[in-house]
Amino acid sequence: IPHDDDPDRAVRAAIAMVRRLWEWNVERQAAGQLIVDMGIGINTDSVVSGNIGSPRRMDYTVIGDGVNLASRLESACKTYSARILISETTAAALRGIYRMRDVDVVVVKGRSTPVRIFEVLDYHTPTTFPNLVDVVNYFGEGMRHYRDADWNRAAGRFARCLELHPGDGLSATYVERCRSLLADPPGGDWNGTWVMREK
Repeated sequence: IPHDDDPDRAVRAAIAMVRRLWEWNVERQAAGQLIVDMGIGINTDSVVSGNIGSPRRMDYTVIGDGVNLASRLESACKTYSARILISETTAAALRGIYRMRDVDVVVVKGRSTPVRIFEVLDYHTPTTFPNLVDVVNYFGEGMRHYRDADWNRAAGRFARCLELHPGDGLSATYVERCRSLLADPPGGDWNGTWVMREK
C-alpha cells in the first residue's frame, strides 16, 4: 500500500534496524558470541510488485531496475564502510531532515547511467561517531576538491576527517583513492564518476 512518505518510512526503518542490531550485538557480546553487521540499500523508483511465478511456484516479490539499484547499494555498503546508502532519488524525495553525507557518483554493475549516492548517519551516537558534524563538513569540502580533480587538497580534508574520527572508514577509502589518482592521474575526461566492477 503506497504512502506519500514512503522514502521517509524506509529511511526511518533502516535507522531503527541498525540501532536494534547494535542492541542485539551487546547481548551477543555479553554471551561470548560474534557480533553481526549489515548494510542497507534504499532506492525510490517505479517497480513491479505482486505474485510472480508459475502455478506450481508463486512468490510475492518486487522486480525492476529500481530494485536492482537498491540491491547494488546494499552491496556497496562494504565498499564505502557504510550501513545505510540511499540513491539520489530517495534523498530528493525525503521530507524529514536527516544527517547525511554525499558519498559518490557511481556507475553500478548492470547500469550505464551514473547515480549519486548518500550515506545516512542518524543511527550514530557521539560515541560511535565522534565529531560527526565537523567530519561531515570536512568530508563535503573533500568531495568538492575530489570532483574538481584537486586530489591533494581533497586528501587533506579526508585526512582531517580521520583526525576527528579515526574509525571513519569512508574517509580512509578516499585518502587511498586520492593517493592512487595522484600517482596515476586519469585522462582529461575526469568527471568524478566511479565505476563499480562488482555487484
